Amino acid sequence: MTPTIAAGSAAQSARENAQRAEPMPSRWGAPAMTARGLIVAAARSGSGKTTVTLALLAALTRRGIAVRSAKAGPDYIDAAFHAAATGTKGINLDSWAMPPPLLDSLAIGAASDAELLVIEGVMGLFDGIPGLPGRCGATADLAARFRLPVLLVLDVSGQSQTAAAVVRGLASHDAAVRVAGVVLNRVGSERHRALVADAISALGIPVVGAVPRDETLALPERHLGLVQAGEHADLAARLDRFAGMAERHLDLDAVIAGAAPLARPTAAHAPALPPPGQRIALASDAAFTFVYPHVLDGWRRAGADIVAFSPLADEPPPESCDSCWLPGGYPELHAGALAAAQRFRAGLAQFAMTRSVHGECGGYMVLGEGLEDSDCCRHAMTGLLGHATSFAERKLHLGYREARLLLDTPIGAAGRILRGHEFHYAALIATGSDEPLADLADGQGRPLGTSGGRRGRVTGAFFHAIASAPPA
Repeated sequence: MTPTIAAGSAAQSARENAQRAEPMPSRWGAPAMTARGLIVAAARSGSGKTTVTLALLAALTRRGIAVRSAKAGPDYIDAAFHAAATGTKGINLDSWAMPPPLLDSLAIGAASDAELLVIEGVMGLFDGIPGLPGRCGATADLAARFRLPVLLVLDVSGQSQTAAAVVRGLASHDAAVRVAGVVLNRVGSERHRALVADAISALGIPVVGAVPRDETLALPERHLGLVQAGEHADLAARLDRFAGMAERHLDLDAVIAGAAPLARPTAAHAPALPPPGQRIALASDAAFTFVYPHVLDGWRRAGADIVAFSPLADEPPPESCDSCWLPGGYPELHAGALAAAQRFRAGLAQFAMTRSVHGECGGYMVLGEGLEDSDCCRHAMTGLLGHATSFAERKLHLGYREARLLLDTPIGAAGRILRGHEFHYAALIATGSDEPLADLADGQGRPLGTSGGRRGRVTGAFFHAIASAPPA
């Protein structure tokens, strides 16, 4: 299926402008700097944003274009897929959790060494939480802040001309957010495509692609969402199929030409989180995978060294390190192996006698007394904290979190405010008697009680920290 591209003269003009030495205006936005970017967004979750984003990234990389990517919001699984598609590190941009200077610096850094920055949105274009303007966690916040055009992925299954009304509503909802092009997804036939495309083109917004229904393009899911990039044995072949899809069904030239220069507010920033040490032992294997690249990059820029080790390979934290970080992941899928890793457990206990150890989410579970898997089988964990967790009765804990630290910890001093999120199905079945780590509130400031624990030099919580909040 060949997509019909509306407003052909505008698209051709944009292509010509992009080839000139001086950046020129296009209908997608006015230039501010030489770096160019766009945002892939949708009307709702499940519309195909991730598939279209990966297809774009893979196809542009195949063309030899230096493309970088970012994911709006706290989802680090999608960012890992982006990295696989581009061969470069993906990042997160979160308007609620990140102070504006950090947000700006991360976007500028991603765009500075690339020809094109592609940002994948989260949920629907305007979906976020009530809060300060521009700091709601919505994709629209990023579009307005960086004055980037929105490429709207529209699932048109079960509708035809009504799709134009959806586009009209999204395009007119906020004058600071420009819906500049549309990709139709899950198109049923050539007639279906023509009906939808003609109706949208009448709005003056070009349709730059039409993707037919194809269930083979979907990414498999698991209990915490998408299967991680590293767990796909056929990921390279899958990305190759995505690239082929983009080449067949998207007007890549129009997409590239439509990207706009990134508006770049200039501001220096401190690391998102202070380094927990000068030389940090980082658990890194199939059980410990959830760590934000911007956090690690911030530690490195602050002068810290990061040394990876594998608990699943029964490795203890290296003795040369002065702190240990156990990130989130899927310890419940490897609970038996972790329980049997005597060298790791003994080494971590020895390490914790003189140096700090911190665990987030999955790492926090491993620091507890025990972990009960979905089959109600209990596995002994490290016992460095007194709690125990279970997956026997799954309950989703999901949402933004603001934490006020009650104690001096590796992630900040007492009184420090951190912003982040929770995303887990595990439940506490024993709370232990450790000192609570933080007072927790949801994204709208509603109190949730205390969270996490500290015993000696060991700390942990389900909470994933994204950044320190600026002083009040």
